[in-house]
Amino acid sequence: MPNIARTLLIPLCCLMALLLTPVVRAAEYTLVVQPILPKDDIIRAYTPLAEYLSRQTGEEIRLVTAPNFLGYWERSKQAGEYDLVLDAAHLTAFRIERMNYEPLAKLPDVVSFSLVTGPDMLLFDPDELVGKRLATQGSPSLGAVRLNQMFPNPMRQPIIVEVEDSTLAVHKVFSGDVVAAMIPTPLVQANPGLNTVATTPQVPHMALSASPDVPAEVRDRIRRALLDAQRVPAGQAMLQQVNLPGFEPATVRQYQGYSELLEGLWGY
Repeated sequence: MPNIARTLLIPLCCLMALLLTPVVRAAEYTLVVQPILPKDDIIRAYTPLAEYLSRQTGEEIRLVTAPNFLGYWERSKQAGEYDLVLDAAHLTAFRIERMNYEPLAKLPDVVSFSLVTGPDMLLFDPDELVGKRLATQGSPSLGAVRLNQMFPNPMRQPIIVEVEDSTLAVHKVFSGDVVAAMIPTPLVQANPGLNTVATTPQVPHMALSASPDVPAEVRDRIRRALLDAQRVPAGQAMLQQVNLPGFEPATVRQYQGYSELLEGLWGY
């Protein structure tokens, strides 16, 4: 074969090999965060987390949102609806026990909720709020299910005013639109003037769990990316953007039993 023909043939063969080689595409996985904020705020707050996990794992992690807690609850019960979920203890436990999700990492420490009133309303017992306007996020948010525990008698209930986020609940207390609110306990310290009527028992903080549809090797990469976030520049930048302290290991045992908070809820 003449040298010039051989010279042209070699690049042609390389090109054909490239064209015939299967293209390996990153798989896509959905990430949803419990709707503790309005949709646009969730997107703004947690997009950096999805982007960080995409870069660190080589997969496409796509952030999706739910309009409210009721719609979120209905979709959460459908197998294969969400691949990755950052959620409170009771719903994390539900997925672990009923849908075989695996907790990969959690936010540090524990969380509780407080029933509060404004500066001019000093109460000592939740029963004093029967028939009065009380702001909380919708069921089955952790605040709402804890509130249901405080008022088990369906004939003796406060008038529930659902809000999109707990900050709005605080604003409604100070404006006088409601008498009380059920809010995360840290918000009490951040808002001097609120009076605490009762505080709920603590539970483990939010965890990011993975559906059984997510392959084990992908779960391992996501877990490693979360736990390493505090130690790598990309992770540190992400944590600063989403205003989270970092992640720590999570186990099934830590969340065992908390799904019982959902007892009595339709669909549980």
